[in-house]
Amino acid sequence: MLRKPSALLATSALLLLGTATQAAADTPPPAAPPAACTYTPAVPADNFKGIPVFDPVKAAKPYSATLRTGQGAITFRALTDKAPCTTYSFKFLARRHYFDRSHCHRLTTARIYVLQCGDPTGTGSGGPGYSFPDENLTGATYPAGTVAMANAGPNTNGSQFFFVWKDTKLPPAYTPFGKVTAGLDVLQKIAVGGEDDQNGPGDGFPTLPVNIKRVQIKSR
Repeated sequence: MLRKPSALLATSALLLLGTATQAAADTPPPAAPPAACTYTPAVPADNFKGIPVFDPVKAAKPYSATLRTGQGAITFRALTDKAPCTTYSFKFLARRHYFDRSHCHRLTTARIYVLQCGDPTGTGSGGPGYSFPDENLTGATYPAGTVAMANAGPNTNGSQFFFVWKDTKLPPAYTPFGKVTAGLDVLQKIAVGGEDDQNGPGDGFPTLPVNIKRVQIKSR
């Protein structure tokens, strides 16, 4: 059973389910800019693949990622110049098959429009065994095609991320680290399929199963 993601994307859930006053009151304060990219051991450690050691030279190299799912392929361009810590982590996990045979566990279809993935447990509370700082938040917006990190508060990024399938208003609290270049139609097809409202109206498990077969990284 899908457990309600009480922490990850928590602000988004409040925007969807709560009143505007509650959402404003519970919006996390802006995080202080991190001094450097550091991956800190953290729990949980699901499907543990180790902890990356940041290499700024390797992190700067552009790449694209293609998620091969049961609903079709989704490709995004990694924003290595704007979110090097985040994109380096994603590449580290993808090349170690962390996301293979996992599924996207959360779809929202009211007020916010995202598909959330990256949890090997499929519960909304799994993580890779480390956390790292937020990036690229100044002036962040979330138009359709944005790929951003889910989190449990400032500087708590792990493995979970979300695709924005329709323009969405969110506070600048979720690191944008990619732009969809192919497969937005796949995301929209998944969204049209609907969800089961497990977490509340317009927020639940996608009706069309989104199983990630593998993630392919291609250097540019």
